[in-house]
Amino acid sequence: MSTPPTSNPPTTRLWGGLEGVRVQLEQVTLVRGGTTVFESLNLDLTERRIGLIGDNGAGKSSLFRLICGLDRPKTGQVHVHGPSSVGMMFQNPDEQIIFPTVEDELGLSLQASGLSRQAARTRAREWLLARGLGAWAERAIGSLSQGQRQHVCWLSLLIASHGLLLLDEPFSNLDLPGQAQLDREVAEAAQHIILSTHVLQHIRHFERVIWLDAGAVRLDGPGHAVCMAYEADVAARSARPT
Repeated sequence: MSTPPTSNPPTTRLWGGLEGVRVQLEQVTLVRGGTTVFESLNLDLTERRIGLIGDNGAGKSSLFRLICGLDRPKTGQVHVHGPSSVGMMFQNPDEQIIFPTVEDELGLSLQASGLSRQAARTRAREWLLARGLGAWAERAIGSLSQGQRQHVCWLSLLIASHGLLLLDEPFSNLDLPGQAQLDREVAEAAQHIILSTHVLQHIRHFERVIWLDAGAVRLDGPGHAVCMAYEADVAARSARPT
């Protein structure tokens, strides 16, 4: 069920996008360290839930970095329309968390809206208490497990009220209860979300999933169909003699 890779495939759209958020990549070429990551990539992203799948090194994290402005294309344009801001969760929470306590870390997200540090900490404590996590407020980040730190990164995105969230392998450090909780909270979140993962059960129901292969769009469509095609391709590759 696989199709040959192409940098700019024709796409039949079988879904309806929601108004308010739109990300456009127009003829984007990204080169990093002499390696071409994307060449003439075109994407138009409007759906409320979009999954990104593909092997390691396919370009999923690089796509996120382009959308949030951490990387700049060599050629082409990246446009983000609609949301007041874009928030990104990194694969490794230790590369994202700055402050020593949970309330300070969440407060940082609120300070961008103009609150003082003390007011932001107070608002963060109240927000955590309303979510049944009041005991987390003064906890030291160093006392948390990797999965709990990942959850802090997620909470930091939610409290900041970004319009678009980019989640890079958000399930990778979570145990099964943690995955179930995040899965539920992603479903309930008001924001538009683009989520990359190797755990396909969490995005199989998404209205749109994009399979990246060596920096090109291999397949783009409803989640169940794209995930099934990727699984079949992985199975076929695994069955080949080495």
